[in-house]
Order: sequence, then C-alpha cells, then structure tokens
Amino acid sequence: MTDTTSPALVPPDPAASICTMLAARLARDPDDVFAERQTGLGETWQPVTVAAFVAEVRAIAKGLVASGIEPGDRVAIMSRTRYEWTLVDFAVWVAGAVGVPVYETSSAEQVRWIASDSGVRLAVVETAAHAAVVAQVRNDLPGLTEVLVIDEDAVGTLVARGADVPDTEVDRRSALARGDDLATVIYTSGTTGRPKGVELTHGNFVELCRNGAVGLAEVVSKPTSRTLLFMPLAHVFARFIQVLCVESGAVMGHAPDTRNLLPDLASFQPSYLLAVPRVFEKVYNSAEQKAGSGAALRIFRWAAKVAIAYSRALETPDGPSAALRAQHRLADRLVHRKLRAVLGGRAEFAVSGGAPLGERLGHFYRGIGVQVLEGYGLTETTAPTAVNRPGLTKIGTVGPPMPGTSVRVDDDDQIWIAGPHVFRGYRHMPEETAETVVDGWFRTGDIGTLDEDGYLRITGRSKEIIVTAGGKNVAPAVLEDRLRGHPLVSQVVVVGDQRPFIGALVTLDAEMLPGWLAMHGLPPMDVVAAAAHPQVREALDRAVDRANEAVSRAESIRKIEVLTTDFTEANGYLTPSLKVKRAAVLRDFAARVDALYVDTRD
Repeated sequence: MTDTTSPALVPPDPAASICTMLAARLARDPDDVFAERQTGLGETWQPVTVAAFVAEVRAIAKGLVASGIEPGDRVAIMSRTRYEWTLVDFAVWVAGAVGVPVYETSSAEQVRWIASDSGVRLAVVETAAHAAVVAQVRNDLPGLTEVLVIDEDAVGTLVARGADVPDTEVDRRSALARGDDLATVIYTSGTTGRPKGVELTHGNFVELCRNGAVGLAEVVSKPTSRTLLFMPLAHVFARFIQVLCVESGAVMGHAPDTRNLLPDLASFQPSYLLAVPRVFEKVYNSAEQKAGSGAALRIFRWAAKVAIAYSRALETPDGPSAALRAQHRLADRLVHRKLRAVLGGRAEFAVSGGAPLGERLGHFYRGIGVQVLEGYGLTETTAPTAVNRPGLTKIGTVGPPMPGTSVRVDDDDQIWIAGPHVFRGYRHMPEETAETVVDGWFRTGDIGTLDEDGYLRITGRSKEIIVTAGGKNVAPAVLEDRLRGHPLVSQVVVVGDQRPFIGALVTLDAEMLPGWLAMHGLPPMDVVAAAAHPQVREALDRAVDRANEAVSRAESIRKIEVLTTDFTEANGYLTPSLKVKRAAVLRDFAARVDALYVDTRD
C-alpha cells in the first residue's frame, strides 16, 4: 500500500459557505468584473461586475422566497451552460436552498427519477421543450409546485415576484448555511444502473476552491485569468470551476451552443480552458485535416513532431538542443500560432479531465504553447482530487493530490481518496455509502499507481478490468484512449473477458470521415461503405498496431469489429459527460463481439 498527502494551503473554516465566499468577493472589490456575457449571437461580450451579479442573484433569491421555497428545499436547473444557469444556481444558495442540476438532454424518465429522489419543489428549465419533458412526468411529482422557463423570462418573473421581500430575509437565509450543510445533489451520469444522488456540502466546494485558488494561482488567480465555460454546468467539473471563479477572481463566460464554440473562443479569448480529452483530440484531428494534402500536410505533421519532441526534451536534464529550439521557432511561425488562435489566441493552460488524455496529445499541446494540466476527480470528490500544476507536471499522470487531499493505492491497486472535498454520502443509500466511504476514505472504483514523487497514474476502472481465458488481466482504458486518437475513430470498446484474446468494437467519426477520404484520394462515401473499404480497414489496422505498442502481446488487440452505428448520448450509449456505457454496448452488440471470436486462430 502506498499513500501521499498534499498539505492544505489554507486553514479550514467550518463556518464558511458558498454564500460567505460570494459575500467576501463582493467586499473585496464590488467593481471587479465577475463575468462577461453575450446578449445575442455573435455580439460583443459585456462585463458584469461583482456588485451587479450579486444584485441580480439577490433579486432572484427574493423571487424564490416569494415562490414558497424554504431553506433546505431543492430547486432543479435544467439548461445548457449559460449565464442564467449561474445566476439561478447562486440565487438558490443565497435563498438557503439546494440546487439539483439536470442535464438538458435528460429523458422524461431520468427527470422523474432525479426530481422524485431529490424531492424537487421548483424547476427552472431553459426551453419550452424542456418544460414539455417535465410535463410528461409531472403527475408522478406531487412535490413539484412550479416549472419556470428561462426562455420565457423566468428570471424576470422571479425578480418581479420577489420585489416586496425584504433584504433582511435574504440576509438571514444566506447566513444559515455552514460548511457541513447540503449545497447540491448531483446525480451521476450512470454508465451502469440508475444514477445515484451525490450529496455535496458547502464545505466540499469552499475548501476545494480556497485551496485550488492558491495551489493553481498561476492558472486561475492572475489578474488576466479568464475562462469560457462550455461543458455542461450539470456536470461537477464545470460547476466547480464556476464556484472557483468566485474565490480566484477569474472572469467567466458561457458558451451555450458548442456549434459556435470556435467563434466564441476567438472573441472571448480565455486564458485557460477546461475540457474532456475528446475535445483536444477533435482540435488536433480537425487541424490536421484542414492542412489538406501535399506540402501543407507534410509541414503540419513536421510541426506536430517538433512540438512533441520539444515538450519531451523539456523533461530532460539539458532541455531542448539549440537545433530543436530553432526548429521549434520555425514550427511556431508556420503552424503552432495558428493552432493557438483556434483556442482564442491567449490560452496558456487547459485542464483536462473525465478520461486519460494520452501522452502524445499532452506533449503536442505543451509543445505548441498550451499546457494541458491533466487531472482526476469524480462527482464524489467535488471534481478535482489530483491535478498537474504548471511547475509540477508529469505528462501521462494526473498529477499530485490537490492541496489538502490524500490519495492511497492499496495492495490491489485500488485508489482511495480522503479530504474535505469528499462527499457526505449517496442520497437515500446508506448501505452504498457505508461500502464506499470507509474510515473517512472514499473507494473510487478506479485503479492506478503512485510514483516516488506522489504523482498518480490511472490505469483503469476495477469494474472494467478484462480477464482473458488465459487469465491475463487487461485494463482497457490504455488501448481505447490510444486508438481513439486516430482521426477516423470516434469510439472504442475493448472486449475479451473470458475470451482467448483481446478484441475491440470501433465506431467511425462521421464528421472527420469526408476530409480523411479526400486526403487519401478516395471518393466520398458514407460510414457504412467506409466500414468495409479496404483502405479504411488498413488505416484502422495500422492504428491498432500503434495502440498495441503501449502493452504486452497478451494484452494487445488482435481483431476489431467496425460498427456502422456510433455511440452517442441520443442513442443511449454515451453519458452526458461523454463516457461510454460499456454494459449497454456489450449487451446490444453481443453478436458483433461474438463475431470476433468465430475463428480464434491467431
């Protein structure tokens, strides 16, 4: 068993809450810019001061009071990531209530379960379509008193409704919460089974944010720090960053429609981003595709190799050679600066979580001047529990523990976490909570290793470990992440449990396919035709060979099945946080898995 602890950088304050954190920010500098917002598509970003934001929050909180929301009541928010999401979220806290985020893509059955299990009293949804989803299960939710629609001026309705509520009532309510009081119930995405309600306290957020603002000061707390939120605020990762901005002073913006993400990045110009690895893969693959063919493509690939070599050389005692530095300067002029411009032109850092990024992409982005700080966390740990830092980075790891956090890897390679950011329990699930949190340590269900410097490396999930017929234990994540980096590949599920060898189900990326075909002199074709085309299959086989370089022969992929159905959230094979629902895939594509093993000769 190995363990490591990063000392807290800020002394704990059991009395502090998200409300007191917001009040402290207001007292520090009411005229400081809290956020910037677009009032219409493509319009310039308008600053919102701390004083203006708090005034809006308090006005909405009064409306919640007038609507009959009592301290401790649950209020659901179902919307894309937008300024109003943040407004309502903080207003719920200031009113003494508890926010319950719901993914805007959730089905009626998912809404029914979340609202009933958490006991939602009021729901604020974005669109009439969202209201219609709630309406489908309204008869099963007797405690739900009202549904307000943001696009139908829910904010204005609440402000008008609360006009006569005295300031003293809002003051009283915002002072009620202490560190151990419930702040939110976040329902896990649910790759298996019914989502569990993770109960996070005010203290979970406060202690993590206060330590994060100091420990990641170079990223989040500089006068120039600003971030554009485009990941779902229903997910704990973006929600944590939203609260972190209160403590750190970074300016936040919101990008509701990812179809407009590139123009929004260009106009907002964030200094740091947060995203899942798939976003970084897409940016790289799209840039390579736009390079076209011939000399331009050769230059792009040369510049990418230089970036990776330069980043790797930074980890050597002597650093990059003079020749490599010269190549790097040329590559920057020709290619790298254009790639940085895609991310807004001013991004120095990006925080990646949700799945392993892969060393190749980590070195590539650092080599072009955007340091990707890979981290690790779960809903149960209020997002990050370990993260690489600007001066403490080892690409391929998820870094050391966050300040104030302890990480333990037991003799079975199981990862355990302890610290003030660990959740208080699963809602209405005392037995599951007792099995998961033992003597203050949270059993993550992930497996990994700690190196001599206390850096954590994730090797997979214990529930996903494949045991072949020959008794070989295989963690699929390493192979899946490497293979998914190919521009043709959208999703990968490695299989082989109790089978003679490792195989994989692979889906094609319909967005990248046309450009790839053109680059390789092939005629246009749909996914069905491409899945059977010899040159496409040869390219995938070469990608498999490269992925296999990371593992032993016994762990390597021997055969693949190319599916013509991609895994998406809409068809139920991806969670809203873009994790593959492995059990659903293995169930529905069992025949395709069996086809891999019809002829087991190697």
